[in-house]
Amino acid sequence: MASRESALIDITPEVLLKAYACGIFPMAESADDPALYWIEPERRGVIPLDRFHVPDRLARTVRSDRFTVAVDRDFDATIEGCAQPAPGRSRTWINGRIHNLYRKLYERGDCHTVEVYEGKTLVGGLYGVSLGRAFFGESMFHRVRDASKVALVHLVARLKAGRYRLLDTQFVTEHLRTFGAIEVTRPAYHKLLDAALVGEGNFTALAMDRPVEGATALASLKNE
Repeated sequence: MASRESALIDITPEVLLKAYACGIFPMAESADDPALYWIEPERRGVIPLDRFHVPDRLARTVRSDRFTVAVDRDFDATIEGCAQPAPGRSRTWINGRIHNLYRKLYERGDCHTVEVYEGKTLVGGLYGVSLGRAFFGESMFHRVRDASKVALVHLVARLKAGRYRLLDTQFVTEHLRTFGAIEVTRPAYHKLLDAALVGEGNFTALAMDRPVEGATALASLKNE
């Protein structure tokens, strides 16, 4: 289900957070369309944090620290990476309004990035919104193999360390299914969401001021 929001109506960070709490989120038709749509899927993608699966090969890559993983270091570069066309994705829904709106959330501390670097070059990452003990994943990107997957592993490690209860992926792709993503009905999602909005997750449970080592992230995934 989607409803169109006028391009002239200003959506504030407060309105956006209330929308997430109600189970809806905004998207644009394209990067060139100034209007936003409120989306509430009939079936919602989630990754159960207690069933997150890391393939063995990927675990070896994470543990090797081939990549440097940091958080909240460069929001603009991360969302711009997510907005760029990629193989199998010739269009993007991230327009200027989306960029500016989520930057405001980032400045408030309600939106976070996980960034993956090869040397000093940003090669992958993701961003999303933290509210209560729920994290709403918005988009991810990669420029080299495994970079976005490593970002997701580090995100889930941080969420588990911070006692989050819900990782919302909005939709489910075959890529996300390999990590344990499932679809739930709208009523089931709202039950999960309501429970996750009680209390406050701690996104800073793992280091924020320095890169997190792969071994630390993998150990966090095993902790219940």
